[in-house]
Amino acid sequence: MTTGIRRPQVCVLGSAEPGSRAYDLAGDAGQLLARLGITVVSGCGSPATRIAAQRAQAAGGLVASIITDADMPPPDWPATIVIPCGMGDARNLIMALAGDACIVIGGRAGTISEVCLAWLHRRPLLPLAGCGGWSDGLLQNPPDERQNSPILPWGSVKALEHQLSALGLVKPDKG
Repeated sequence: MTTGIRRPQVCVLGSAEPGSRAYDLAGDAGQLLARLGITVVSGCGSPATRIAAQRAQAAGGLVASIITDADMPPPDWPATIVIPCGMGDARNLIMALAGDACIVIGGRAGTISEVCLAWLHRRPLLPLAGCGGWSDGLLQNPPDERQNSPILPWGSVKALEHQLSALGLVKPDKG
């Protein structure tokens, strides 16, 4: 008999357009999370969060999608589990709380609100650096002075894996 052990969960927040380095790294991040056995939590609404979810699923990972609508999305929605909360932008609090950490890619106003909520609730932030966008300056400009949680930037999949390991979200390799 197997005992139930909760898998780590990481939220993917932000936005980046197809063809950009940030978009490509979002997809790579989703694939990495799946390979590491980490559940991806995503709204799947922006191109970056959607490609992260698609690549995680393609790699055999689990994806939970928390959406603003009250209606179920179409059958081709890139998620294993869909949670239609019907809360509009208030969904951002659920996104901020649903992960053991939050990957931040680029970002617009909605991303900033999710980051601030994650910060208030002491969720570690993993901003993509070196690709432009709001996440680029998060380490130098945290939401406020409280130092509520670690801000661990990354600019490559290898660096992201290192940061996830530093947070204890990656099981040590016993090989």
